[in-house]
Amino acid sequence: MAGTLDSAQLTALVAAFGDGVVVSDAAGTIVYWNAAATRIFGFTEADALGRSLDLIIPQRQQGRHWEGYHKTMATGETRYGSDVLRVPALHKEGRPLSIAFTVALMHGADGGVAGIAAVVRDDTARWNEERALKARVRELEAAVLRSTN
Repeated sequence: MAGTLDSAQLTALVAAFGDGVVVSDAAGTIVYWNAAATRIFGFTEADALGRSLDLIIPQRQQGRHWEGYHKTMATGETRYGSDVLRVPALHKEGRPLSIAFTVALMHGADGGVAGIAAVVRDDTARWNEERALKARVRELEAAVLRSTN
């Protein structure tokens, strides 16, 4: 594909992603929410737009989240760069999720950070499998210990 994408093409591309795309402004208000974000979190675009990211952040994680978020907005720096973050999240039905995501800082005309875009994947199945495997390893280690004593 030669040339650059126009605004309509870019919007269609992001809307079509299989991963959720959530964009929030400097205050943490959701300003973009694609169909995959609806599939992951259960909230429709209408439910999410204009709402705080607290919509999908478990209450026990909110303090830590906002501390880092506001620091990033103030400094224009994130320690995560292209790292995949794995954190707990909430579905509309109240059930816990485990999500994996990357972030990109969005800059305004003045060069300051205007918001953050996150590309999100539901990682709950992998997290549950890993947790079950760890529990099984602990059981087997305990059984070995018992058999050698």
